[in-house]
Amino acid sequence: MSPDQLETDLIAALADRQLLTHPFYRRWEAGTLQPEELGAYAGQYRHFEAALPGILRALLTQLEPGRAADLVQGNLADEESNPEPHVDVFAAFADAVGSSDAPASPATLGLLAAYRRLIESSAAEGLAAVIAYEMQAPAIAASKANTLRRHYGLNEAGTRFWDIHATMDQDHARWGIEALAALNLPESRLLDAARTAADAWWAFLDEREVAAAFPV
Repeated sequence: MSPDQLETDLIAALADRQLLTHPFYRRWEAGTLQPEELGAYAGQYRHFEAALPGILRALLTQLEPGRAADLVQGNLADEESNPEPHVDVFAAFADAVGSSDAPASPATLGLLAAYRRLIESSAAEGLAAVIAYEMQAPAIAASKANTLRRHYGLNEAGTRFWDIHATMDQDHARWGIEALAALNLPESRLLDAARTAADAWWAFLDEREVAAAFPV
């Protein structure tokens, strides 16, 4: 399959799982999240960000040498060192919104488990899971950064993580789709894997909405 056709089909498969349309992100864009909600979100997202290099390494162990592996390796190199480890850059955002080191919630654990299951099933399905988020990540990151500056008064250090991903993930998404198209797996399984990951992200945001409605 061609990368262009695969991208078109992925967009169609995830049409109702565009995360910026989720109520939580809509409230973020409107600037109506409470400060403690941002902190709780950061505390949970931190678990995914910390796990991402390991997710990419697990993918690499399943990929044969070649274009797909090279592209995933480039993604990993960015996560770990461009311009510095992204988990460290994320920490500045988390600190700025008053995040604590909360344990992973059920939805966060479910999200990470979904990635693990898909990677264990096949490298192609694991990569589809990564792409399901990275296709949306640039727009999400740009929206978050702009809103954090406009409504929550964060400075450049506080928004830097999102500013980086607003541009870098454009490359990651293109690389990922190119790599995925080069792997030999029926498209239906790739789309199912992408949908599974997108559903897990949607559940992650659903949990944030439930927490806001029924605070501890």
